[in-house]
Amino acid sequence: MDAKPNCGPEVLTPAEMGRADSLAIASGPFDGYGLMLNAGRAIHREILARFPATGQASVLCGPGSNGGDGYVVARLLAEDGIPVRLYALMLPREGTDAAHAAARCPVAAEPLDRFVPGDHDLVVDALFGAGLSKPLDDTLADLAGRVERAGVPVVAVDLPSGLSGDSGAPPGASFVADLTVTFFRKKPGHLLYPGRQLCGETVVADIGIPAQVLETIKPSAFENGPALWLEALPAHPAEIFKYARGAVGVFTGGPSATGAGRLAAMAAARSGAGAVTVLSPPSAMLVNACHLTSIMLRAMDNVGDLGSFLGEGKTSALVIGPGFGVTDRLRAFVAAILSPVHWASGDRGLKGIVLDADALTAFAGTPGRLFEMIAAVKTGGVVITPHEGEFGRLFPDLADDPGLSKLDRARRAAARSRAVVVLKGADSVIAAPDGRAAINTNATQALATAGSGDVLAGLAGGLLAQGMAAFEAACAAVWLHGETGRLADPGAMAEDLIDALRRIGPLR
Repeated sequence: MDAKPNCGPEVLTPAEMGRADSLAIASGPFDGYGLMLNAGRAIHREILARFPATGQASVLCGPGSNGGDGYVVARLLAEDGIPVRLYALMLPREGTDAAHAAARCPVAAEPLDRFVPGDHDLVVDALFGAGLSKPLDDTLADLAGRVERAGVPVVAVDLPSGLSGDSGAPPGASFVADLTVTFFRKKPGHLLYPGRQLCGETVVADIGIPAQVLETIKPSAFENGPALWLEALPAHPAEIFKYARGAVGVFTGGPSATGAGRLAAMAAARSGAGAVTVLSPPSAMLVNACHLTSIMLRAMDNVGDLGSFLGEGKTSALVIGPGFGVTDRLRAFVAAILSPVHWASGDRGLKGIVLDADALTAFAGTPGRLFEMIAAVKTGGVVITPHEGEFGRLFPDLADDPGLSKLDRARRAAARSRAVVVLKGADSVIAAPDGRAAINTNATQALATAGSGDVLAGLAGGLLAQGMAAFEAACAAVWLHGETGRLADPGAMAEDLIDALRRIGPLR
């Protein structure tokens, strides 16, 4: 079995992974011990590839299946002639696969309390993995700290012990790995911070679990990437005209707050939308005109102006909020936009709207009113893009619940709001009202710059305008946004992110 084939974008919770194991054992060809052997061999392969100069290795084994994998690793390293010491928290229960693996291991197990981290060149953490649902006890927490302070490379089996596979947050102390080898599919804890950092590099190994088990499990969480949405990315024929390629309207703020809206407009245009119009207060028309060339400009003073603009039937998506200002005028525009009368009927009408920044804060005191209006839009084309602060204003109970992971919070927010929620951050989560969710992993520090969120909002609006469904459009926008950060210099400004869009494969 190779280390990286058969690895799709699906993300499984620890409970779902346990079910995948059971289904695989029931269908064959591998029984539980066979899967354990395959897991141990995969870890052994990665150790030889990544740490070829290892002198003495120490394998720390727990009493369950994770420890069983460790016994297999210890045996294989010993057979290679590498000095191995094996330390057991407690012996596996008789008759289990882990007990079988321990019986075949020629390395005698020592009590875990004899382990001294600094005496070894490599530590294999096979204590608990995803099987632990409570904090490490004081003795193990102290051990995790001593291993980290020793600076010894750590290879974790499945997950660093102490880390939650569901949330990516350790409920107490946790081991810190340089390399984590997991099996079949990643778990949320591999992708959500701080778990992503605590795992080091994560390798997914194929241990013989057939992909067909996913048809029974029906996972609804994914690692965001082109596999999720590339087929839905717009591909326009040569004879298409600009408005058929998607037209976007982007609202700006007053004379001193126009930049955010223009950034969103430029990003919408770079997404492939054929026509983008900045919707400006009359007082800011001159400021906006001085900065726009290919982007069109239109005065937008009140709801009546908006009705006239949308009544022309050319505009298919709107972006509102960046730099607008938290005002009654903003709330009136949002209410008008979300009126079902403006939404798609055949080829005319809105297909999507992105509510960002001030458009979210404006409803901090009355989020239920916003959600009622969103629910009235039967086409489901509403995307909201809160950062953690804005999320807390709209969903204070979810934000304050320490028992909810970021994935949980985004999913519950999407179900409540009836919008696709992009809960932003280094590990942005995109969640749909139907329970689908994607965790993004390609963001870099270059995105932590003023205007970056406006670029994301414009990208999402541009893709909605071109006919992408809201969840796929939001996932694509977040991933493309991440790629701009990867391509840009560390000192990049938001304008540089927009320019980087030209160099991203899916948009070329």
